[in-house]
Amino acid sequence: MVAADIINAMIPPLKATDDAHKAMVWMEEFRCNHLPVIEDKVLLGFISEAIILEENDIEKKLSGFKLVGKDCVVNKGSHVYDILRVAGDHKLELVAVLNDDGGYEGVITVQDIMTSFAQTAAVQAPGGILILSLNFIDYSLAEISRLVEENKAKILSSIVVEDPLDNQKIKLTIKINQLDLTRIVATLERFDYKIIGRYQEDKKDFQDKDRLDMLMRYLNI
Repeated sequence: MVAADIINAMIPPLKATDDAHKAMVWMEEFRCNHLPVIEDKVLLGFISEAIILEENDIEKKLSGFKLVGKDCVVNKGSHVYDILRVAGDHKLELVAVLNDDGGYEGVITVQDIMTSFAQTAAVQAPGGILILSLNFIDYSLAEISRLVEENKAKILSSIVVEDPLDNQKIKLTIKINQLDLTRIVATLERFDYKIIGRYQEDKKDFQDKDRLDMLMRYLNI
């Protein structure tokens, strides 16, 4: 999944010559906290309701505001993980997509990414989720995969995040294609892996909200 595949065509950019009133109306209409502002296909940055209210001038042109997130951009070939990283770094819900010439192509919302993730086989396939805490120096996905496969199971996907309390440690989240994780947990613990989270899905179909809620936990967001 790359940026070009999930550009949100429903969210239009504002122009630098538009005024703050139009920006407020559009943010309400499209239910966005930020909107991109462009001039001649060049991204100037993002405008927000907070920025407008601070200036207290509803007729002011957007070119006159101090915009944010000018560097909150990815190219059309960027992977969704890179898009999430950029959004997180800038603390914005929108990421702008640029073409090879640096021209504005559109935006992607974090919600778009979550929805796309929710449709992937790794999320849709029934199974269970384990979260492991381990020292980064001891991390070997190949070794963990071997232990999982000894129990006739497969790792469908994995996510690694740094432990916020100890930068020498990581939290590894793995999705496994088995509902019953008992034997896998026992095997991992026998090899001194510390399990700090365990989620076993129901066999019933999830509604969209349930899928997204689970995905949020899964990605640790």
